[in-house]
Amino acid sequence: MPIPTDHAKPVRQSAKENAFKQLQQWIIDGTLLPGEKLNDTDLAQALSVSRTPIRESLQLLEVQGFVKMYPGKATQVTEIDREAIKDLLPPLASLQALSAELAISHISDETIKLLESTNERFASAIHSKNFYAALKFDEDFHHIIVFTANNPYITKVIESLQAHVRRLFYHNSITLTEQSIDDHTKIISLLKQGDKENIALIMKENWLRTIGAFEEEGKS
Repeated sequence: MPIPTDHAKPVRQSAKENAFKQLQQWIIDGTLLPGEKLNDTDLAQALSVSRTPIRESLQLLEVQGFVKMYPGKATQVTEIDREAIKDLLPPLASLQALSAELAISHISDETIKLLESTNERFASAIHSKNFYAALKFDEDFHHIIVFTANNPYITKVIESLQAHVRRLFYHNSITLTEQSIDDHTKIISLLKQGDKENIALIMKENWLRTIGAFEEEGKS
């Protein structure tokens, strides 16, 4: 039979890349708890790799602020600082707003349909109170816009900031609301209209509103 040639090619990842992504995810979702000591031999065995990619991954995670390495002693998962959200969200909001502006020049009908279907899944998760899934669909929605903006420098910074925000969300049980569904709908409409000024405002509001949610959750 004829073999399709236009399919997406799998991206080959090194042992270090795979180890880094898995360790980062375990720290984000709490599989590896704040303050937990990490043993590179145990991690290498768990991930079926040598100790070298584990050590390289831990070095990268230290640069990102997810672990702290004490030479000759131990490597520990960093503690979670709730107040860090006030430092994380403003730059992330600004970069997300800029991405939305840049995406307007590259937007297509196919991308609009993808954003609409992703927001529908997001709305369904919100309404069914599946907040873990809602966080994932919300991140997918914004990732589509960042990807469409097609600026690798912005993408890398956003990925780093987003990972820390995701960790704060998971550990503090922050839930997104129906207001975010409306924000997404407005963002899609403004992308269609090519309205750079207003899309930047809505995008910033969408992200910065979370600071208030953290403050309210902290009082309860």
